[in-house]
Amino acid sequence: MKVLVITGDRSFKPGHPRHDLQASVVEKLSVVYWGRGSFWPPLPEGQYDVVTAQDPFWRGLFAWMVAKRIGASFNVQVHADLSGQSFAKKFVSKVVLRHAHSVRAVSEKIKLQVERVGVRAPIAVLPVFVDIAQYTSVVRRPHTAKNILWLGRFEEEKNPLAAIEILKEVLQKVPEARLTMLGAGSLGQEVSQSAANLPIQAIEVLRWQPNPAVFLETADVVLCTSLYESWGASIVEALAAGVPVVAPDVGVAKEAGATVVPRAQLAEAVAQVLEGGGVGVLKLSLPGAQEWAQEWKKTLQ
Repeated sequence: MKVLVITGDRSFKPGHPRHDLQASVVEKLSVVYWGRGSFWPPLPEGQYDVVTAQDPFWRGLFAWMVAKRIGASFNVQVHADLSGQSFAKKFVSKVVLRHAHSVRAVSEKIKLQVERVGVRAPIAVLPVFVDIAQYTSVVRRPHTAKNILWLGRFEEEKNPLAAIEILKEVLQKVPEARLTMLGAGSLGQEVSQSAANLPIQAIEVLRWQPNPAVFLETADVVLCTSLYESWGASIVEALAAGVPVVAPDVGVAKEAGATVVPRAQLAEAVAQVLEGGGVGVLKLSLPGAQEWAQEWKKTLQ
């Protein structure tokens, strides 16, 4: 099988773990970057059996036109929560998905959203690939504080400022609670300014680290405040490390085994975990690297 990938990730090339996994199970894997400001980038020469888009929006629309032009099958990979998109993106995704020959959704929740669009093509569910071994091998270290960990991008969709408001509520019930926020993004300055209004011993805001698994060694709970999630890698990673997760009903939170509550009850749920202790348990069964690669190949058919 010869596959042409239309991606918005400039790092998706030889050496990227997921690229190399996918390339290992097909005859040929070529990549075209299509991002903001792109129109019709140069296409690699040769015939392809499948053109696959890494999302069903404008990039997916371009991939569909490429597939029609070269006479290839058209596959769409859906990582995004369709319910959280703009009207324009929802409209485009309906057009793109209804013309797909095959669709891959990263969770059962996303699959249901795709089905509601009226897709007739086969829809396979295959989660995001996570090298789970580095998280299942995390060794919890003794500590005295009640540690809340927030992981993610400091962007509106991740709702980082809500974590600080939740901490204020938690401190009323658990005075020794401490929040560590690990991330980077356009809201970084606002996060730091909001954190400055709290006692220095109650909160620490750090830039994203190359090995976030280290922070799970002393975390008592991971807090998710996202407005929506396509999947939720940090939720899965925390549970795999044995750390409880409190989250709204986003991404795979419920499927994975997080404590899922309405947003208004996040602070109460976090306080209960800190007071009662407990261990996180990952309820999702995730494939290993080669199994994942073979399953990915099947989603193209």
